[in-house]
Amino acid sequence: MSVEEALDYIKSHPEGALQSNLWKILKIDSRKCSRIVAKLLKENLITREAESIDGIRTYRLYYVESAHDRRFSPLLAEEFFEPCAGCIEECTPEHCAKLSEWIFSIVMGPAGEMAIEKVYHQEKYSEI
Repeated sequence: MSVEEALDYIKSHPEGALQSNLWKILKIDSRKCSRIVAKLLKENLITREAESIDGIRTYRLYYVESAHDRRFSPLLAEEFFEPCAGCIEECTPEHCAKLSEWIFSIVMGPAGEMAIEKVYHQEKYSEI
């Protein structure tokens, strides 16, 4: 069990993840879970709020979005970085190949990347 797995689980729950569920889901003991949570708190990656569930005290854990994450979020669509950021080419968005590829890869996902390669491969050999 790693700290990264715990953080990923907490990130995947924007409404907050219960610490009492975290150790069960990640199949670790509660002491190890407490040490992992303490490390994440120390690194300011999460916050926690005390909560009582059926009379049992636990904590609700929240991922803390860093300023770094927020700074670049307008340039991201899913996990793809927007290609026009810092671009010095003078083009129109309607005819920009890089921007078109980016949009296509977001819409199509991994299958889109293969389709782009296929299109370029066909265009390359049709010119010969």
